[in-house]
Amino acid sequence: MAAARRETSLRAVLALCAISTTCSRATEPYIDSVEQPVPACLRSEETMKAPAASDHISFSSRERASFTTFGWVEAGIGANNWGSPFNGPIVMADRAWQGQVNQVYVATERKADTDGSGWALGGRVDLLLGTDYVFTTARGLDAHLYPRYAIENVASWDFSKDYGLAMPQLYADVARGDLNLRLGHCYSITGYETVAAASNFFYTHVYSMMYQPFTFTGVFGAWAPDDRVTFHAGIHDGWNNFSDPMPTTGPWAITNTSYPGAGSTAAFIGGAVVKSVDGRQSLAMITTTGNELSPLGPLPADGSLVGNRTLVSTVYTNKLSDRLEYVVQADTAWQFNSGLAQGNAGQQPGLAQWYSFAQWLFWKLDDRWTCGARLEYFRDNNGYLFVIPFRNVAQANNPGYYTSGFAGNFWDLTLGLNYKPNSRWVIRPECRYDWFAPNANVTKRPFGSGLGQGINEPGSQLGQFYAGCDAILKF
Repeated sequence: MAAARRETSLRAVLALCAISTTCSRATEPYIDSVEQPVPACLRSEETMKAPAASDHISFSSRERASFTTFGWVEAGIGANNWGSPFNGPIVMADRAWQGQVNQVYVATERKADTDGSGWALGGRVDLLLGTDYVFTTARGLDAHLYPRYAIENVASWDFSKDYGLAMPQLYADVARGDLNLRLGHCYSITGYETVAAASNFFYTHVYSMMYQPFTFTGVFGAWAPDDRVTFHAGIHDGWNNFSDPMPTTGPWAITNTSYPGAGSTAAFIGGAVVKSVDGRQSLAMITTTGNELSPLGPLPADGSLVGNRTLVSTVYTNKLSDRLEYVVQADTAWQFNSGLAQGNAGQQPGLAQWYSFAQWLFWKLDDRWTCGARLEYFRDNNGYLFVIPFRNVAQANNPGYYTSGFAGNFWDLTLGLNYKPNSRWVIRPECRYDWFAPNANVTKRPFGSGLGQGINEPGSQLGQFYAGCDAILKF
Protein backbone atom coordinates (compact mmCIF):
# COMPACT_ATOMS: atom_id res chain seq x y z
CA MET A 1 0.00 0.00 0.00
CA ALA A 2 2.78 2.44 0.94
CA ALA A 3 4.70 1.60 -2.24
CA ALA A 4 1.57 2.22 -4.30
CA ARG A 5 1.09 5.63 -2.69
CA ARG A 6 4.71 6.56 -3.38
CA GLU A 7 4.38 5.49 -7.01
CA THR A 8 1.16 7.50 -7.41
CA SER A 9 2.76 10.62 -5.89
CA LEU A 10 5.82 10.30 -8.10
CA ARG A 11 3.66 9.93 -11.20
CA ALA A 12 1.75 13.07 -10.22
CA VAL A 13 4.95 15.10 -9.94
CA LEU A 14 6.26 13.78 -13.28
CA ALA A 15 2.91 14.58 -14.91
CA LEU A 16 3.05 18.14 -13.58
CA CYS A 17 6.58 18.59 -14.90
CA ALA A 18 5.55 17.22 -18.28
CA ILE A 19 2.61 19.65 -18.52
CA SER A 20 4.84 22.56 -17.48
CA THR A 21 7.45 21.63 -20.07
CA THR A 22 4.82 21.65 -22.78
CA CYS A 23 3.72 25.15 -21.73
CA SER A 24 7.25 26.64 -21.69
CA ARG A 25 9.18 27.95 -24.66
CA ALA A 26 11.42 25.12 -25.78
CA THR A 27 13.45 27.42 -28.03
CA GLU A 28 13.95 30.26 -25.50
CA PRO A 29 17.65 31.01 -24.92
CA TYR A 30 19.10 30.89 -21.44
CA ILE A 31 18.96 34.23 -19.61
CA ASP A 32 20.94 34.37 -16.38
CA SER A 33 19.18 37.45 -15.03
CA VAL A 34 18.23 36.13 -11.59
CA GLU A 35 21.11 36.83 -9.21
CA GLN A 36 22.35 34.49 -6.53
CA PRO A 37 20.26 34.65 -3.36
CA VAL A 38 21.03 37.64 -1.15
CA PRO A 39 20.09 38.49 2.45
CA ALA A 40 16.40 39.16 2.96
CA CYS A 41 17.01 42.78 3.90
CA LEU A 42 18.96 43.31 0.66
CA ARG A 43 16.73 41.22 -1.54
CA SER A 44 14.88 43.21 -4.15
CA GLU A 45 11.48 41.91 -5.14
CA GLU A 46 13.07 41.48 -8.58
CA THR A 47 14.73 38.27 -7.39
CA MET A 48 11.28 36.81 -6.77
CA LYS A 49 10.10 37.44 -10.33
CA ALA A 50 10.28 35.62 -13.60
CA PRO A 51 13.42 36.92 -15.34
CA ALA A 52 11.94 38.60 -18.38
CA ALA A 53 9.64 41.56 -17.72
CA SER A 54 7.91 40.97 -21.04
CA ASP A 55 6.64 37.64 -19.71
CA HIS A 56 4.70 39.22 -16.82
CA ILE A 57 0.99 39.92 -16.88
CA SER A 58 0.57 43.70 -16.59
CA PHE A 59 -2.51 45.81 -15.98
CA SER A 60 -1.77 49.47 -16.63
CA SER A 61 -3.63 52.64 -17.51
CA ARG A 62 -0.33 54.50 -17.46
CA GLU A 63 3.16 53.11 -17.08
CA ARG A 64 3.81 54.44 -13.59
CA ALA A 65 0.58 52.97 -12.16
CA SER A 66 1.08 49.48 -13.54
CA PHE A 67 0.32 46.27 -11.65
CA THR A 68 2.38 43.18 -12.42
CA THR A 69 1.44 39.55 -11.77
CA PHE A 70 4.11 36.85 -11.67
CA GLY A 71 4.98 33.63 -9.87
CA TRP A 72 6.22 30.08 -10.16
CA VAL A 73 5.34 26.43 -9.63
CA GLU A 74 7.67 24.28 -7.55
CA ALA A 75 7.45 20.50 -7.21
CA GLY A 76 9.90 17.98 -5.81
CA ILE A 77 10.56 14.72 -4.03
CA GLY A 78 13.08 13.55 -1.42
CA ALA A 79 13.68 10.83 1.14
CA ASN A 80 15.83 9.79 4.09
CA ASN A 81 17.92 6.67 4.49
CA TRP A 82 15.88 5.29 7.45
CA GLY A 83 12.59 4.90 5.61
CA SER A 84 10.79 7.20 8.03
CA PRO A 85 7.69 8.89 6.54
CA PHE A 86 9.04 12.25 7.75
CA ASN A 87 12.51 13.61 7.00
CA GLY A 88 13.18 14.43 10.64
CA PRO A 89 13.42 18.15 11.43
CA ILE A 90 13.87 19.06 7.74
CA VAL A 91 11.05 21.43 6.83
CA MET A 92 9.14 22.17 3.63
CA ALA A 93 10.62 19.11 1.86
CA ASP A 94 9.49 17.16 4.91
CA ARG A 95 7.63 14.10 3.53
CA ALA A 96 9.74 11.09 2.47
CA TRP A 97 9.07 9.44 -0.88
CA GLN A 98 6.02 11.61 -1.36
CA GLY A 99 6.01 13.88 -4.38
CA GLN A 100 5.15 17.37 -3.20
CA VAL A 101 3.84 20.36 -5.11
CA ASN A 102 5.52 22.66 -2.63
CA GLN A 103 4.50 26.00 -4.06
CA VAL A 104 2.08 27.36 -6.62
CA TYR A 105 3.02 30.95 -5.93
CA VAL A 106 1.28 34.01 -7.39
CA ALA A 107 2.04 37.64 -6.55
CA THR A 108 0.61 40.91 -7.83
CA GLU A 109 2.41 44.14 -7.09
CA ARG A 110 2.76 47.76 -7.96
CA LYS A 111 6.15 49.27 -7.17
CA ALA A 112 6.32 52.56 -5.30
CA ASP A 113 8.80 54.15 -7.69
CA THR A 114 9.41 57.82 -6.91
CA ASP A 115 12.06 58.35 -9.61
CA GLY A 116 14.02 60.24 -6.97
CA SER A 117 11.33 62.84 -6.20
CA GLY A 118 7.65 63.22 -5.35
CA TRP A 119 5.28 60.76 -3.71
CA ALA A 120 4.55 57.22 -4.90
CA LEU A 121 2.14 54.51 -3.83
CA GLY A 122 2.56 50.78 -4.22
CA GLY A 123 1.59 47.47 -2.75
CA ARG A 124 1.66 43.75 -3.09
CA VAL A 125 -0.34 40.61 -2.33
CA ASP A 126 1.11 37.06 -2.41
CA LEU A 127 -0.73 33.74 -2.37
CA LEU A 128 0.95 30.38 -1.76
CA LEU A 129 -0.86 27.14 -2.57
CA GLY A 130 0.90 23.85 -1.87
CA THR A 131 2.54 21.79 0.85
CA ASP A 132 4.69 24.74 2.05
CA TYR A 133 1.64 26.75 3.09
CA VAL A 134 1.66 25.38 6.62
CA PHE A 135 5.05 26.95 7.37
CA THR A 136 4.05 30.51 6.43
CA THR A 137 0.76 31.08 8.24
CA ALA A 138 0.01 33.95 10.64
CA ARG A 139 -2.42 33.80 13.56
CA GLY A 140 -5.63 35.64 12.86
CA LEU A 141 -5.19 35.52 9.07
CA ASP A 142 -4.53 32.06 7.67
CA ALA A 143 -3.96 30.38 11.05
CA HIS A 144 -6.23 30.00 14.08
CA LEU A 145 -5.90 32.30 17.06
CA TYR A 146 -3.58 31.13 19.82
CA PRO A 147 -6.18 30.47 22.59
CA ARG A 148 -7.90 27.83 20.47
CA TYR A 149 -4.94 25.41 20.36
CA ALA A 150 -2.06 27.12 22.23
CA ILE A 151 0.14 26.47 19.22
CA GLU A 152 1.51 29.36 17.22
CA ASN A 153 0.48 28.36 13.70
CA VAL A 154 -2.41 25.95 13.32
CA ALA A 155 -3.46 26.42 9.69
CA SER A 156 -7.04 27.47 8.96
CA TRP A 157 -7.02 27.52 5.13
CA ASP A 158 -6.10 23.85 4.73
CA PHE A 159 -7.60 21.45 2.18
CA SER A 160 -5.97 18.32 3.58
CA LYS A 161 -3.14 17.38 5.90
CA ASP A 162 -0.57 18.31 3.27
CA TYR A 163 -2.17 20.98 1.07
CA GLY A 164 -3.63 24.38 1.77
CA LEU A 165 -3.49 28.11 1.06
CA ALA A 166 -1.58 30.92 2.76
CA MET A 167 -1.24 34.67 2.22
CA PRO A 168 2.33 35.48 3.30
CA GLN A 169 2.21 39.09 2.09
CA LEU A 170 -0.47 41.79 1.93
CA TYR A 171 0.89 45.33 2.21
CA ALA A 172 0.89 48.88 0.88
CA ASP A 173 3.95 51.09 0.27
CA VAL A 174 4.22 54.86 0.52
CA ALA A 175 7.50 56.30 -0.77
CA ARG A 176 9.07 59.69 -1.17
CA GLY A 177 12.65 60.24 -2.24
CA ASP A 178 14.93 57.87 -0.30
CA LEU A 179 12.24 56.96 2.27
CA ASN A 180 9.79 54.04 2.08
CA LEU A 181 6.99 53.22 4.51
CA ARG A 182 5.40 49.77 4.37
CA LEU A 183 2.09 49.03 6.10
CA GLY A 184 0.63 45.55 6.40
CA HIS A 185 1.69 41.91 6.36
CA CYS A 186 5.07 41.01 4.84
CA TYR A 187 8.08 38.70 5.04
CA SER A 188 10.64 39.17 7.77
CA ILE A 189 13.89 40.82 6.70
CA THR A 190 15.98 38.65 9.05
CA GLY A 191 18.29 35.94 7.76
CA TYR A 192 19.48 34.74 4.37
CA GLU A 193 17.07 32.10 3.12
CA THR A 194 13.41 32.87 2.53
CA VAL A 195 10.07 31.18 1.91
CA ALA A 196 9.99 32.01 -1.81
CA ALA A 197 11.46 28.99 -3.62
CA ALA A 198 12.63 31.12 -6.56
CA SER A 199 14.88 33.14 -4.21
CA ASN A 200 16.81 30.20 -2.71
CA PHE A 201 19.59 27.99 -4.02
CA PHE A 202 18.70 24.77 -2.16
CA TYR A 203 15.47 22.78 -2.02
CA THR A 204 15.74 22.24 1.75
CA HIS A 205 16.42 24.94 4.34
CA VAL A 206 18.72 25.58 7.27
CA TYR A 207 17.32 25.23 10.78
CA SER A 208 18.00 28.90 11.47
CA MET A 209 15.52 29.82 8.72
CA MET A 210 12.80 27.62 10.22
CA TYR A 211 13.24 29.06 13.70
CA GLN A 212 13.21 32.70 12.68
CA PRO A 213 9.98 34.66 12.14
CA PHE A 214 8.53 34.09 8.66
CA THR A 215 6.20 37.09 8.59
CA PHE A 216 5.40 40.30 10.48
CA THR A 217 2.38 42.57 10.45
CA GLY A 218 2.88 46.24 11.22
CA VAL A 219 4.50 49.45 10.00
CA PHE A 220 8.03 49.32 8.60
CA GLY A 221 10.31 52.10 7.41
CA ALA A 222 13.42 52.03 5.24
CA TRP A 223 15.77 54.96 4.61
CA ALA A 224 18.51 54.73 1.99
CA PRO A 225 20.52 57.98 2.10
CA ASP A 226 22.83 56.59 -0.58
CA ASP A 227 23.46 53.41 -2.57
CA ARG A 228 25.65 51.90 0.14
CA VAL A 229 23.62 52.23 3.35
CA THR A 230 20.03 51.39 4.25
CA PHE A 231 18.47 51.76 7.68
CA HIS A 232 15.40 49.76 8.77
CA ALA A 233 13.00 50.35 11.66
CA GLY A 234 9.45 49.26 12.38
CA ILE A 235 6.78 48.18 14.86
CA HIS A 236 5.06 44.82 14.41
CA ASP A 237 2.55 42.53 16.09
CA GLY A 238 4.87 39.66 16.99
CA TRP A 239 6.30 36.59 15.27
CA ASN A 240 3.95 35.18 12.62
CA ASN A 241 1.01 37.11 14.08
CA PHE A 242 -1.63 39.03 12.14
CA SER A 243 -4.28 39.96 14.70
CA ASP A 244 -4.02 37.65 17.72
CA PRO A 245 -3.98 39.52 21.08
CA MET A 246 -2.27 38.26 24.22
CA PRO A 247 -4.57 35.78 26.08
CA THR A 248 -4.96 37.70 29.31
CA THR A 249 -8.18 35.82 30.09
CA GLY A 250 -9.81 32.57 29.01
CA PRO A 251 -7.99 29.50 27.64
CA TRP A 252 -4.21 29.54 28.04
CA ALA A 253 -4.38 32.84 29.95
CA ILE A 254 -1.10 34.48 30.95
CA THR A 255 -0.21 33.61 34.53
CA ASN A 256 2.46 36.31 34.99
CA THR A 257 0.31 39.36 34.19
CA SER A 258 2.65 41.62 36.19
CA TYR A 259 5.42 41.14 33.59
CA PRO A 260 6.21 44.46 31.80
CA GLY A 261 3.95 44.82 28.75
CA ALA A 262 2.29 41.46 29.42
CA GLY A 263 -0.91 42.38 27.60
CA SER A 264 0.76 43.84 24.49
CA THR A 265 2.02 42.12 21.35
CA ALA A 266 3.88 45.21 20.10
CA ALA A 267 7.50 44.55 19.11
CA PHE A 268 10.36 46.36 17.40
CA ILE A 269 12.43 45.44 14.38
CA GLY A 270 15.37 47.43 13.09
CA GLY A 271 18.90 47.42 11.79
CA ALA A 272 21.16 48.47 8.98
CA VAL A 273 22.67 47.20 5.75
CA VAL A 274 26.05 48.37 4.49
CA LYS A 275 27.56 47.63 1.08
CA SER A 276 31.12 48.04 -0.12
CA VAL A 277 32.05 50.66 -2.70
CA ASP A 278 32.32 48.07 -5.48
CA GLY A 279 29.07 46.35 -4.40
CA ARG A 280 30.75 42.96 -3.95
CA GLN A 281 30.38 42.83 -0.17
CA SER A 282 27.46 43.49 2.16
CA LEU A 283 26.84 43.32 5.88
CA ALA A 284 23.31 43.20 7.29
CA MET A 285 22.52 43.36 11.01
CA ILE A 286 18.84 43.09 11.98
CA THR A 287 17.25 42.63 15.40
CA THR A 288 13.69 42.12 16.56
CA THR A 289 12.53 42.22 20.17
CA GLY A 290 9.18 42.01 21.95
CA ASN A 291 7.01 39.84 24.17
CA GLU A 292 6.00 36.32 23.07
CA LEU A 293 4.14 33.44 24.72
CA SER A 294 5.20 30.06 26.06
CA PRO A 295 2.47 27.52 27.02
CA LEU A 296 3.08 25.79 30.35
CA GLY A 297 1.47 22.49 29.44
CA PRO A 298 -0.86 20.60 27.10
CA LEU A 299 -4.10 21.76 28.76
CA PRO A 300 -5.75 25.21 28.74
CA ALA A 301 -5.82 25.17 32.54
CA ASP A 302 -2.00 25.11 32.52
CA GLY A 303 -1.94 28.66 31.21
CA SER A 304 0.94 30.50 29.52
CA LEU A 305 3.91 32.64 30.42
CA VAL A 306 4.85 35.83 28.61
CA GLY A 307 8.43 36.99 28.25
CA ASN A 308 10.73 38.96 26.02
CA ARG A 309 11.96 37.23 22.85
CA THR A 310 14.89 38.81 21.05
CA LEU A 311 16.66 37.74 17.86
CA VAL A 312 19.84 39.27 16.45
CA SER A 313 20.66 38.13 12.90
CA THR A 314 23.82 39.05 10.99
CA VAL A 315 24.47 38.16 7.34
CA TYR A 316 27.70 38.86 5.45
CA THR A 317 28.08 38.26 1.71
CA ASN A 318 31.20 38.46 -0.42
CA LYS A 319 31.32 38.00 -4.16
CA LEU A 320 34.92 36.84 -4.29
CA SER A 321 34.97 36.66 -8.08
CA ASP A 322 32.59 36.56 -11.00
CA ARG A 323 32.13 32.84 -10.32
CA LEU A 324 32.64 32.42 -6.57
CA GLU A 325 30.42 33.79 -3.78
CA TYR A 326 30.55 33.26 -0.01
CA VAL A 327 27.81 33.93 2.56
CA VAL A 328 27.84 33.56 6.33
CA GLN A 329 25.00 34.05 8.81
CA ALA A 330 25.27 34.22 12.60
CA ASP A 331 22.17 34.35 14.82
CA THR A 332 21.57 34.50 18.52
CA ALA A 333 18.20 34.56 20.27
CA TRP A 334 16.55 34.09 23.63
CA GLN A 335 13.12 33.75 25.24
CA PHE A 336 12.52 34.75 28.85
CA ASN A 337 9.93 32.89 30.96
CA SER A 338 9.97 29.83 28.71
CA GLY A 339 8.84 27.56 31.53
CA LEU A 340 11.90 25.31 31.06
CA ALA A 341 14.60 24.22 33.46
CA GLN A 342 18.12 25.64 33.35
CA GLY A 343 20.18 24.52 30.37
CA ASN A 344 23.55 25.57 31.76
CA ALA A 345 25.04 26.06 35.19
CA GLY A 346 24.37 29.64 36.20
CA GLN A 347 21.75 30.26 33.52
CA GLN A 348 18.76 32.33 34.57
CA PRO A 349 15.76 30.09 35.39
CA GLY A 350 13.17 30.01 32.61
CA LEU A 351 15.52 31.47 30.00
CA ALA A 352 15.66 29.58 26.69
CA GLN A 353 18.55 30.30 24.32
CA TRP A 354 19.38 29.30 20.77
CA TYR A 355 22.08 30.36 18.34
CA SER A 356 23.47 29.30 14.98
CA PHE A 357 26.28 29.74 12.49
CA ALA A 358 25.72 28.90 8.81
CA GLN A 359 27.87 29.23 5.70
CA TRP A 360 27.15 29.01 1.96
CA LEU A 361 29.59 28.76 -0.93
CA PHE A 362 28.50 29.03 -4.57
CA TRP A 363 30.61 28.30 -7.66
CA LYS A 364 29.18 29.23 -11.05
CA LEU A 365 30.44 26.67 -13.56
CA ASP A 366 28.81 28.28 -16.61
CA ASP A 367 25.59 30.04 -17.59
CA ARG A 368 23.53 26.96 -16.87
CA TRP A 369 25.23 25.17 -13.98
CA THR A 370 26.06 26.39 -10.46
CA CYS A 371 27.18 24.21 -7.58
CA GLY A 372 26.71 25.05 -3.92
CA ALA A 373 27.69 23.87 -0.46
CA ARG A 374 26.14 24.72 2.89
CA LEU A 375 27.22 23.94 6.46
CA GLU A 376 25.24 24.90 9.55
CA TYR A 377 25.66 24.58 13.29
CA PHE A 378 22.51 25.19 15.33
CA ARG A 379 22.19 24.90 19.10
CA ASP A 380 18.83 24.62 20.87
CA ASN A 381 20.27 25.09 24.32
CA ASN A 382 17.14 24.23 26.31
CA GLY A 383 15.12 22.08 23.91
CA TYR A 384 12.71 24.98 23.40
CA LEU A 385 12.37 25.14 19.62
CA PHE A 386 12.46 21.84 17.79
CA VAL A 387 9.05 20.23 17.23
CA ILE A 388 9.01 17.18 14.92
CA PRO A 389 7.24 16.79 12.60
CA PHE A 390 6.08 20.39 12.41
CA ARG A 391 3.36 19.54 9.87
CA ASN A 392 1.57 17.47 12.51
CA VAL A 393 1.75 20.31 15.02
CA ALA A 394 0.05 22.64 12.55
CA GLN A 395 -2.97 20.37 12.02
CA ALA A 396 -6.08 21.25 14.00
CA ASN A 397 -7.34 17.64 14.02
CA ASN A 398 -4.04 15.94 14.75
CA PRO A 399 -2.94 17.16 18.19
CA GLY A 400 -0.27 15.21 20.02
CA TYR A 401 1.27 13.26 17.15
CA TYR A 402 4.58 15.04 17.40
CA THR A 403 7.46 15.29 19.82
CA SER A 404 9.52 18.19 21.15
CA GLY A 405 12.33 18.94 23.57
CA PHE A 406 15.57 18.29 21.63
CA ALA A 407 18.22 20.03 23.71
CA GLY A 408 21.63 19.93 22.06
CA ASN A 409 23.59 20.65 18.90
CA PHE A 410 22.28 20.16 15.36
CA TRP A 411 24.55 20.05 12.30
CA ASP A 412 23.70 19.86 8.62
CA LEU A 413 25.90 19.66 5.53
CA THR A 414 24.29 20.08 2.11
CA LEU A 415 25.73 19.78 -1.41
CA GLY A 416 23.67 20.75 -4.43
CA LEU A 417 23.43 21.89 -8.03
CA ASN A 418 21.28 24.42 -9.85
CA TYR A 419 20.62 23.73 -13.52
CA LYS A 420 18.96 26.54 -15.52
CA PRO A 421 18.26 25.39 -19.08
CA ASN A 422 16.47 28.70 -19.83
CA SER A 423 15.06 31.72 -18.05
CA ARG A 424 11.97 29.86 -16.84
CA TRP A 425 13.30 26.63 -15.39
CA VAL A 426 15.51 25.81 -12.39
CA ILE A 427 16.24 22.20 -11.41
CA ARG A 428 17.83 21.71 -7.97
CA PRO A 429 19.18 18.27 -6.95
CA GLU A 430 20.85 18.01 -3.55
CA CYS A 431 22.10 15.61 -0.92
CA ARG A 432 22.32 16.36 2.78
CA TYR A 433 23.57 14.84 6.01
CA ASP A 434 22.19 15.91 9.41
CA TRP A 435 23.33 14.85 12.84
CA PHE A 436 22.44 15.67 16.44
CA ALA A 437 24.59 15.77 19.57
CA PRO A 438 22.25 15.79 22.60
CA ASN A 439 23.03 17.48 25.89
CA ALA A 440 22.43 14.17 27.66
CA ASN A 441 22.03 10.52 26.69
CA VAL A 442 18.37 10.58 27.68
CA THR A 443 17.54 13.33 25.16
CA LYS A 444 15.06 12.27 22.49
CA ARG A 445 16.34 11.46 19.01
CA PRO A 446 15.10 13.53 16.05
CA PHE A 447 15.69 11.12 13.14
CA GLY A 448 14.50 7.69 12.08
CA SER A 449 11.31 5.68 12.49
CA GLY A 450 8.61 6.70 14.93
CA LEU A 451 8.32 10.40 14.14
CA GLY A 452 4.70 11.46 13.73
CA GLN A 453 3.39 7.97 14.47
CA GLY A 454 2.30 8.41 18.06
CA ILE A 455 1.81 10.92 20.85
CA ASN A 456 5.20 12.37 21.85
CA GLU A 457 6.98 9.53 20.07
CA PRO A 458 10.53 10.46 19.01
CA GLY A 459 12.75 8.93 16.39
CA SER A 460 15.38 6.25 16.85
CA GLN A 461 18.52 7.80 15.31
CA LEU A 462 21.01 10.63 15.89
CA GLY A 463 21.84 11.17 12.21
CA GLN A 464 20.22 11.06 8.78
CA PHE A 465 21.18 11.06 5.11
CA TYR A 466 18.74 12.83 2.77
CA ALA A 467 18.60 13.22 -1.01
CA GLY A 468 16.05 15.13 -3.02
CA CYS A 469 15.36 17.21 -6.10
CA ASP A 470 12.84 19.81 -7.14
CA ALA A 471 12.04 21.87 -10.24
CA ILE A 472 10.79 25.45 -10.45
CA LEU A 473 8.89 26.85 -13.42
CA LYS A 474 8.63 30.65 -13.37
CA PHE A 475 5.93 32.63 -15.14
